Amino acid sequence: EEAAYEERRYPAGKWACITKGEPMYEQSISMSFMKLMRYICKENSVGCYLGMTIPVINEIHLTKEGTELEREVLTAYYLPGEFQQNPPVPMDPEINITERAPLRVITRVFYGMTTEETILREISLFWELLGSTDAVLRETYIVATYENPSIPQRRNEIWFICRA
Repeated sequence: EEAAYEERRYPAGKWACITKGEPMYEQSISMSFMKLMRYICKENSVGCYLGMTIPVINEIHLTKEGTELEREVLTAYYLPGEFQQNPPVPMDPEINITERAPLRVITRVFYGMTTEETILREISLFWELLGSTDAVLRETYIVATYENPSIPQRRNEIWFICRA
């Protein structure tokens, strides 16, 4: 039996990030992921394949009412260890290399496609499990994906970000 959720810590590190605000969440993450894949595969200052790391994360924000996602979605890829000190420069000006602070999250696994509808449902289910708490942020969440988006029952996680 899998645990309902778990707490994890992630170290500070450098990420290749891109923000998109397309009409649909799926469009934003798809366009961002394709740009990141080009960076990972060759479109970088070293001109070579950097290697894939998982998860790829999508940082989302809820509207004030908490009933839908804000349009802007940040998609990020963790740079492999050998590139942490000196990250290859992206050829695409939309991709930024960002040093992200250490992160403590409470995470829960879910399977399938990630759409605005499924994400809102997963956030709601997770809140039901956790109950009332001020230990995590209420407006910012992370959707972590571990497998290729074309896999129908792919493994994802919803991350609730713990307050510092």
